[in-house]
Amino acid sequence: MNLYQRWGKRGTVAATLAAVALTGTAAAGVAQAAPAAPASAKVPTCSASTLQASLHHPLAGGMNHEGTVLQLKNTGDRTCALLGYPGLGLENAQHKVLASHVSWGSTWYAKNPGKKVVDLEPGQSAQAVIAWTHANANTSGATHAAYLIVTPPASTAHKTLAFGEWVDHGDLDVTAMAHQVAING
Repeated sequence: MNLYQRWGKRGTVAATLAAVALTGTAAAGVAQAAPAAPASAKVPTCSASTLQASLHHPLAGGMNHEGTVLQLKNTGDRTCALLGYPGLGLENAQHKVLASHVSWGSTWYAKNPGKKVVDLEPGQSAQAVIAWTHANANTSGATHAAYLIVTPPASTAHKTLAFGEWVDHGDLDVTAMAHQVAING
């Protein structure tokens, strides 16, 4: 049984700290991706420097749900591999790190494809679906994030993307990386 199953989709602070302790995934308040082994000795792990990160297909689901598709594209000249989940974090307009909590697994929009090796040839992309609930400035616990920090699996470096979203309590859900994640509906 993993922490996600044990503590539920919205884990407590203790569950979050336990996950961080087990995976070493937080640095300076920013969730980072858990270390992952390369696909094989022949295929190196993708590094943040050879990946282009972007957000696509805004997903609106009603009932205060929103989401987007995160895409990581291999801009290098060699095949590389991703395994697992991207690390995510939030920043305000001044690039100050905001409190955030990330749950790995299925989201409102997509079933989790599972943690599998994704080999990316030059020019190929992988994706994950990110989801959150949103409120507004008058709602207790609402966080306005100007930027989304994305740490590729097994990387210590991150990409910063314009985000501009309200996120309830800084809670984000994300699927594992896959060549393509099927959107519900």
